[in-house]
Amino acid sequence: MVRISKAAFRRFLDRNLLITLTIGGVVIGIALGLGLRNVGEHGSTWTQRNVMYVNFVGDLFLRAIKAIILPLIVTSLISAVGSLDTSLSKKIGGMSIFYYMTTTIIAVLEGVALVITIEPGKRGDDNQLSGSGSKANITTADTLLDLIRNIFPPNVVQACLQQYQTVLTAPKANPNETNLEKWDIGGRYTDGTNLIGIVAASIVFGVALSVVKNEAQILLKFVQQLSQTVMKITGWIIWLSPIGVLSLIMAKFLEMEDLAEVFNKLGMYFAVVTCGIIFHGLVTLPLIYFIFTRKNPYTFLANMGQALATAFGASSSSAALPVTMKCLEEKNHIDPRITRFVIPIGTTINMDGTALYEAVAAIFIAQMRGIELTFGKVVAVAITATAASIGTAAVPQGGLVTLVMVLDSIGLPSEDVSLIIAVDWLVNRIRAAVNVLGDCFGAGIVAHYSKKDLTNEDTNNDKPPECIPMNENK
Repeated sequence: MVRISKAAFRRFLDRNLLITLTIGGVVIGIALGLGLRNVGEHGSTWTQRNVMYVNFVGDLFLRAIKAIILPLIVTSLISAVGSLDTSLSKKIGGMSIFYYMTTTIIAVLEGVALVITIEPGKRGDDNQLSGSGSKANITTADTLLDLIRNIFPPNVVQACLQQYQTVLTAPKANPNETNLEKWDIGGRYTDGTNLIGIVAASIVFGVALSVVKNEAQILLKFVQQLSQTVMKITGWIIWLSPIGVLSLIMAKFLEMEDLAEVFNKLGMYFAVVTCGIIFHGLVTLPLIYFIFTRKNPYTFLANMGQALATAFGASSSSAALPVTMKCLEEKNHIDPRITRFVIPIGTTINMDGTALYEAVAAIFIAQMRGIELTFGKVVAVAITATAASIGTAAVPQGGLVTLVMVLDSIGLPSEDVSLIIAVDWLVNRIRAAVNVLGDCFGAGIVAHYSKKDLTNEDTNNDKPPECIPMNENK
């Protein structure tokens, strides 16, 4: 029998206190949410106002962490790219994008294979799921073109607050026209950070700094020191995550009207999509990491526990970005120049869990409607789910928006999204955690293949890298 001394246990708690508290917050939040669902007047469900009170601390946590995302991405990207040689930044960027695209395609193929094999839509009662909802006037082409437009924002300041969206309106000459391709095309700016535009602008600015590094040392030093200051503030906010996550998860369970009925209707769909996402996160991604690095992927994964718990609680991979970078640098000892370059890009374009979910959801809905999909339509689902996931905002329920594109690819009306929305709040939490995990393994693989180049660059510069890891335990 192995005995653990008090000193060893105390050292373990000192090193893992925050992750232990965060995971504890997730578990306690679920337990309290389930246990208190029917506590109230005459055993009634909780009112919207009472749920709002429970969610208040979690809302403050989300506000704080969202407020730091923009300065964190901008300063981290500029300082990381600016401190690298341009040829090295091209190599790191190329490897990152290749990895992200490959794992996304694998996730989609896994989802398609799973849902076609098990056929969860043919096991349910479609009369119970007569969806309703308003039709979204959107086409796949317009959504993809909007994604490209937002990479080139006309105003970088505006990109911090708004993003462009194509708007289709029925032609005045024929207001009953149903073919969206013939509708009038307009556009508008909607509230929400244009994250992909900010990332693109930051990378360009960082590359420019790298090119004129000798002439702009003061500016580069300023951005690097600003990045360290933002990281310090991020560390303070991260310590709010245990109570914030508890509040968010507890409130979500309390606001559900009839949890048993929801899972009775959508049990097979939930089981299939959840098992697919978890398999991708716990088997496929670790296997890819092991093949390329020959290192233990589960040790790496265990060190990311706090980031995964934060993504699950906040239901957003972007909200977990500060925690992700901290865990990679402090727990897995990834070079900060890698994490602060690769992770913001991954948070923007890498959505493995979302891609798998969209493929499964679209084919499930087709099965529910009794529509037999040809091989061509299955391929269309796979391609569209891959493209749509790249354009998915890394925010809660962002996947529901681009799922409309996937439904359109097989001729299903957009209102059929309402068939699965009842369990999307929980599925979204799981896929957000796997999205973060995909980003992390990507950073680990890129760091493995860039280690020699980074060492050579440090030797040539005859000084240690400017970006130093955070250390909030001092």
